[in-house]
Amino acid sequence: MNILRRGRLGNSIKEDVARYTTSLSFDKEIFEADILCDIAHVIMLYEQGIIKKEDAKKIITGLKEIYKKGMENLNLDPSLDDIHMVIESELIKKLGEEIAGRMHTGRSRNDEVATDLRLALREKVLTIAKSLIDMLKDILNLAEEHKETLTIGYTHLQHAQPTTFAHHLLSYVSAIERDILRLLDAYKRINISPLGCGAMATTGFKIDRERTKDLLGFDALIENSMDGVSARDFILEVMADLSILGTNLSKICEELVLFSTYEFGTIEIANEFCSTSSIMPQKKNPDVAEIARAKLSTLNGNLITALTILKALPNTYNRDLQEISPHLWDSVYTTIDTIKMIDGMLKTIKVNEERMRELANANYSTATELADTLVRETGIPFRTAHGIVGEVVRRSIEEKKDMIEVIYDVLEKYNLKVDEEKIRKALDPYENVKMRDVVGGPAPKEVEKRIKAFKERLDRYEKEVDEKLQKINKIKETLLNYEI
Repeated sequence: MNILRRGRLGNSIKEDVARYTTSLSFDKEIFEADILCDIAHVIMLYEQGIIKKEDAKKIITGLKEIYKKGMENLNLDPSLDDIHMVIESELIKKLGEEIAGRMHTGRSRNDEVATDLRLALREKVLTIAKSLIDMLKDILNLAEEHKETLTIGYTHLQHAQPTTFAHHLLSYVSAIERDILRLLDAYKRINISPLGCGAMATTGFKIDRERTKDLLGFDALIENSMDGVSARDFILEVMADLSILGTNLSKICEELVLFSTYEFGTIEIANEFCSTSSIMPQKKNPDVAEIARAKLSTLNGNLITALTILKALPNTYNRDLQEISPHLWDSVYTTIDTIKMIDGMLKTIKVNEERMRELANANYSTATELADTLVRETGIPFRTAHGIVGEVVRRSIEEKKDMIEVIYDVLEKYNLKVDEEKIRKALDPYENVKMRDVVGGPAPKEVEKRIKAFKERLDRYEKEVDEKLQKINKIKETLLNYEI
């Protein structure tokens, strides 16, 4: 007998309707959270004198047995709608309705699922943050090896200015650090408890919301019951954060693909992250980076879907909300899997230092410093120096000569004199890099400082993540071993 439908609707339900409306295919993500939520709620009901001690004891014991049995071994009848009703039905089979039927006193599936989602998501967010921290540590280790490795930087994908490979790698660290901070900030809005909000108007039973909040390790309560059951903005925030993260990760993948081509040739991706052609035996294709680029684009689609589902819903609970979950979990696991792939590729790349140096010395990459030198040595405005150096470059191209061979003629034309040693230093890519020791610049000493600063901050983030995970694990251990 269907314990949910039997009263108002009877037991009849069309099989195709049940399959269409059930959430059981993705409720596996909240199975553990639902058991924890049930146990915490029952403890509170007992402590408030709402259910008897013996009943509470039997219910908690039964919930632990269901947890150990695992969701895959339960009767996943689609007509039961969701994991909440599957667990309650299993408990009634074990204990009878006289005892097990008391578990749902003073709550609704509405506040129950809202709580479960927060319990499950907070742990996933910390897992993602932890994996990002690990990846950034690996990138910093690689950067330490290449503080002096000269290479070329690009704007508009055209040669711009000399830099170092370490400086380039730190651009990844700098961007993804913000992703970590966004996730840690989102955690604050995930970790608030809606349990006790009921269907939308709380309950007439004298429940203790503070107690369930503490039992489940939440930091605060949602203080309006209508908002408590309808709020999914915490999901949107996480999905938006993952979409931004995906954009940053996709940029890394794009550069791995680009820089590993013959035309660039500055890095080589390890064989285990590549494939070959079915017809061209010489090919080494960067398939993992390419697939990662494509998979990361689905994060944007998932976010737009969730935003669209929520856009026109009236307040409190609507069944539409359950359809956000598969998109959320798809984004979560796509992110987790892709971070692992990108970390693996970065840790194992081969760096072609000779090719990097060759590119840094080519194509007028030092022109900016030459203009800066004219400003410092002659006192002319930068815009004037910009025009003079532009003329030097143009003549160099037209006459097929190095800049050093034409610059003195141009300077003479403008009645300017600059020491030859200063000119040669300005045209030296490595000297260019060394003198750019402004905070965030590519100078090896400055890069070394930034590596140290990044490492110190990552250690702080890691400590925060570990403390939160330890608290969550302690909550699980306490509830799953709770004895009345």
